[in-house]
This record gives sequence, structure tokens and C-alpha cells, in this order.
Amino acid sequence: MWAVLCLGVPTKVSTVHCIIFGVVENPSSVTVVNASKGHVITSLPAENVYELGFSPRGTFIITWQRPSKDDGGDAIKNLKKSQTGWNLQYTFDEQYCARVVTNEVQFYKSDNLSIVWNKLRIEGVSDFAISPGENHSIAVFVPERKGQPAAVKVFSVPQFDNAISQKNFFKGDKVQLKWNDEGTSLIVLAQTEVDKSGKSYYGETTLYILSANGGFDSRIDLDKEGPIHDVTWSPSSREFGVVYGYMPAKATLFNIRAVATHSFALKPRNTIIFSPHGRFVLVAGFGNLAGQMDIYDLEKDRTKVCTIEASNASVCEWSPDGKHILTATTSPRLRVDNGVRIWHVGGALMYNEDLQELYHVAWRPQAQPLDDHLESIPAPHSSALAYLGTIKTPSKPAGAYRPPGARGQMTPLAFKREDEGGAAYVSNGSLSLGTGVNGFGRPRKREVPGAEAATDTDGTAPGGDGDDSLTKTALKNKKKREAKKAKEAADKASGLAPTTNGVPSVTTPSPSRSPERRDRKGHERNRSRSSQDMRPRSQQRHRDQRQNDLQAGARAPPPVVAQTPATQDVAEPPDVTVTSPGASGTPQDKKIRSLLKKLRAIDDLKMRRAGGEKLEGTQMKKMDTEEEVRRELEGLGWNE
Repeated sequence: MWAVLCLGVPTKVSTVHCIIFGVVENPSSVTVVNASKGHVITSLPAENVYELGFSPRGTFIITWQRPSKDDGGDAIKNLKKSQTGWNLQYTFDEQYCARVVTNEVQFYKSDNLSIVWNKLRIEGVSDFAISPGENHSIAVFVPERKGQPAAVKVFSVPQFDNAISQKNFFKGDKVQLKWNDEGTSLIVLAQTEVDKSGKSYYGETTLYILSANGGFDSRIDLDKEGPIHDVTWSPSSREFGVVYGYMPAKATLFNIRAVATHSFALKPRNTIIFSPHGRFVLVAGFGNLAGQMDIYDLEKDRTKVCTIEASNASVCEWSPDGKHILTATTSPRLRVDNGVRIWHVGGALMYNEDLQELYHVAWRPQAQPLDDHLESIPAPHSSALAYLGTIKTPSKPAGAYRPPGARGQMTPLAFKREDEGGAAYVSNGSLSLGTGVNGFGRPRKREVPGAEAATDTDGTAPGGDGDDSLTKTALKNKKKREAKKAKEAADKASGLAPTTNGVPSVTTPSPSRSPERRDRKGHERNRSRSSQDMRPRSQQRHRDQRQNDLQAGARAPPPVVAQTPATQDVAEPPDVTVTSPGASGTPQDKKIRSLLKKLRAIDDLKMRRAGGEKLEGTQMKKMDTEEEVRRELEGLGWNE
């Protein structure tokens, strides 16, 4: 059985009340209780009730029950089988109600749900929202389909022939339709399941606004990149607030023409709620944020009234009189620290109650006159004083941990939020750190993968100002390079440098290289040579013979020309011919190389068989051709 439990807030706090809904173990009926007097009004026989709702004026009660069967075994008929979007939507006067089914929205007269009164048939409709104003309007949403854009259409009930307002857009898998209280304008918060650009894990969000009479529609441009966290209409229906952007998020107020009128300071926030009379606005950060709530007075130049710490809050609501704020921690979101707290708009805690398990809490609807909210703050309840007495005030503010080497220094921009003067978040994952003294590390040069790295001709680090910005190692290397260039210039001036008339220059070891590094390089060459000596002896001898011939030709000294006055200026270059082992020769040389390759393969097979490996038949036949290959080599004039 569902029970409606009422807890009266002490009169010192307010004349309004809050109600707490709980579940009793016997799920056989729904009991309606008078919130003012506490007596039972009626009990409705309904089993397996999981959801409960009221019509706008409280005339009708709507329940959602788990599908079941009657005594005869027949399924009990429900207006909505799915629990998602189960509740009926009513017009403001409760004259009509509606539900969405496949490809149509069905309308009923509220006093007779057995007969469908009218139908709005639209192919692919998935969601709708009835306006709360006096004009009976309905907005329907059709998602993207077969390359066609998504669409939001507004119709007047019951004239369903033509839409009076329409907005088409892409990137809309699902939407939130938000009417203002007068029912004259509609905000559409469109969202995709996947962000194809990879900027967000939760998809991409876009905001649109359109009027009910079709006179205005526009996309709402936001000046900070990132997701849209929340959007809410003011009770005046003439402005709305949006919280958007990567953390720290930005909260901005817009007028009914989607023009920004005021922006609040950047902070980690994701919720915005207007007070019932529209004088105050609450900008808070719940969920995975710290739970801070900032209260702003819109009638006094949007000045900040206070900041309230409400950690772990899962419910936040204004009281009907606009003087108090209700926060609560409920199950199953959190199984610990469940309870209710009531705050004054000035920031003082008025009431506190801790509960073992709290499932839902809400204010009792009640009309309240508008008066001066901050003229006098009532005395808090004893429960609030007892709770405040248990809170320990830290003697020293605990900041973020800093390693010993970073203490006493300025905090790098990479570790500061944007609202604290840090770098702005960029969607590609990098940070715009700048080049000031407060940057994190040395500014890095932009590198393009696959392109040649740009080198600094002056030897300074990227972004440096000369030798003062160089490290000790960089300065030492710079001096070595300068000394080498000076020596080469001196040799060229004295005529000792090799000419470029075709004579190959001889490379000498660099004077800047230490003997240990030169020896290490020689060891590497020896290791590479030793790895090559694993080849068959016949191949080694052939290779050594050709290398000796090449080295003998390359080392042949040029003819000595007597230096006479006539020949000092112009010297004849020596006739040096260099041949490459891989160059194409005569057909006989090609044949010899092919046969030597076969011999190397045969020697490899012999070593594999000697190591115990089982060879295939084709490999054994190849080994049998060794003598034939050697005779053919001897016939070509090649000897080992």
C-alpha cells in the first residue's frame, strides 16, 4: 500500500509544509491522506503500484502498475505498458489528456478514458508535450529517419490539419520539450546518443526556441564549448536560464528572443532553478559536484545573496513562498546520510532531520503572497542548531596537496580551474597554457606528425630569448657547434679543405666526440660484422674478395701533380671508377650470384637438419643438387 506521510515544518520556520512519500509492505491499495488534518480521505484498490501522479489541479490520480492478470487469467489492460513516460499529460484546465502510441498521439476527455476523443497522426512520433497555458497547444517530436532531419511541430488542439509552428534540425536522437508557464514559447533541448566528433562521451547537445504561433524560431547560440547541463524557464515566462560548457560551466540568462542578458561567474555548476515568484535564481552543482548553491537576487541587479553547502543532495526545491529551499539525500541514489534539510534564502539552516531511508520528498503545493524575503530571518529550529553543533570548523583551510619542491611557488595554469584564472579547456584534449611565467613547464613547439621537425638556427629552446633561456647541456652543445663551424671556416680559408671537383672527401672523426663514444661505435660495427660472418664460408670468401677489390680501387691515391704556377689554380681530377656489388654486370655474373644464393640456401638446410629439424621432401631434393651447382660454378670460372 502506498501511504502519504505528512511532516509539518515548525511554525517558526514557515507556514508551508512538506510531504514525504513512503511505501508500506502491503502493496494492495493507494491511500489518500489530507495533508492539513492528517486523516484518510479514501483508499483505492490497486495492486502492484510502482508510480503515482496527479493531474494539474489535483482532480485525478494516475498510477502505473506492473502488468498482471485477473482471476480469469486475462491480462489487466493498462493505458501504458512501458514505465518510461507512463504518465498522462493534461491540458491546464484538465479538459483533455493524451498519450503517445505508435505513429500517433491519442486524446481523451478526462472524464471518459474508455473512448479515444481525437488523434494526431504523425509518422515516427516519439515524444510530445502539452502546453500549460490557456491556449491548448501540443508539441510533437519526430527523430531523424533515413537521412531526413528531426522535426518539432506545434499544433493547436484539436486543429491537427496543419502545424502552426515547426523547426527542423539534424543531430537530434531525443529531445526535452520545455514550455514556459504561459504556453507561448517552447525550448527544445536536442541530444544525440553519440558525439561523432569524439568531444563528449554523452553525445552532443543543441538548444532551439520557437513560439507557439509560428512567429519566431531560432537556434540558441552559446559562447562556451561543451554540453548543456540544464535549462529552465522563469515563472515570468519572459526569460530563461542555461547552464552549459565544460567545467567550470557558465550560467547565462536569455530573454524570450534568445538574446543573452546576463552571465554569472564561471563555477562548477550544473543546475539552475528560479524561485516561484521569479525574484531569486539558484545556480548549483549536484551529482558528482560538491553541492554548492549560489543564490542571486534578480531584482537587485542580480547580486549574489549567499552560497549554501549542500553536499550529497539529490533533491532541491524552492518552497511555495520563495523564502526557503529544500534539499534532501534519498535512496537508492545514496543509502547513507539520508535526510531532509531546509534553508532560508539568506543562507541559514532552518531545519534538519536525519532518516534511515528516504525515497522521496516534496513541498505541499500552496499559494503564497509575495513579500520581502530578506527583511527578517526567523530563528532556526532546535534540530538545525543541534546539527550545526556537530560540524567541526577546520582551523586551517585544507588546500590541494603540493609536493615539497612546488611549495612556496605559483600554481601552474594546468592545475587551476578556469574560474580560478587557469587555462580554458579545449575540446581536442590540449590546454591553452600561454607563455607567461605561470605556465606549466617550458612552452612546447607545435609538431605535425609525418612532417620534418623545424630546427632553431640560433640554438635556443622554443620560445626562448637567447643564451639566458638555455640549459647547461644546450649551452655546451651550442658552443661545440660554433667551434666546429669556426674550424671548418678556417680550414677552407687556408686551402686545406677538400675540393668539390669530383674528389670524394675523407670523413674524419669529430673532435667533439669523446674516445669512449668512438670506441663504442667501433664495437657496434664489429658486432654487425660478426653477425654477418654466420653466412656459409663460400659466400664469405666471395664477399671478402669483392670488398677487397672495391677497397683497393677506392684507396688508390690520386696521381701526384707537381705544383707549378700554371697548375696551382686548376688541378686535373683523378679518374676514379667505383663499382657497386649490387650493380648489374654481365650475364655470367648474374648467373654466378644466382648459384651462390642456391648454395647459401643448401648450407642453411644442412644446418637445420643437423639441429634435428625434420625437412620436407622438396628441401631434401634441393640438398641433393649441391654437387651439380658446384660443378656449374666451376664451369663458369668461379673458384672458392
